[in-house]
Amino acid sequence: MATDDLIGSANAQLKFTRRPSPILPEHRLIYKITQILLMLYYSRAGKSSLLRLHLLNWASKTQQRMQHLRIAVQKRSLSLPTWGFDPAVPIALRYAQAEGLIMQTSTGYQLEEFGRKFIKNVLEDPSIFQVEREGLMEIGKGITEGMVNSVARDWV
Repeated sequence: MATDDLIGSANAQLKFTRRPSPILPEHRLIYKITQILLMLYYSRAGKSSLLRLHLLNWASKTQQRMQHLRIAVQKRSLSLPTWGFDPAVPIALRYAQAEGLIMQTSTGYQLEEFGRKFIKNVLEDPSIFQVEREGLMEIGKGITEGMVNSVARDWV
């Protein structure tokens, strides 16, 4: 068999058809912003550190992780060795801040009045963010900054 038979002629053209590629909901910017606003809404005083937001975001991805945080709230002690950091979180935080939904503070982020109105509007529909909402209502205020910082101190 000749090499030309395997490769084809030098004048062959490839034709590409552009098709829409689906984006997972958790990778959509508005989804991540709303998820972060929920985390802040169910946090003490509507505030949270970046590290704690990453923890809550990581935990929200599976029921097993959320259960681990429920146990941590009951024991008042977080025993995770580490958790994942999602690069979409800081991007969503920047957009949320630019839109006036949140404000950056010296210790993290705080829900602004516009963000509070936005999330209350979202909460009017019980079918939206149902799983995240239920989990955050249980653990949101129970996972304290002190618990998160205690684990993070052991990282160094």
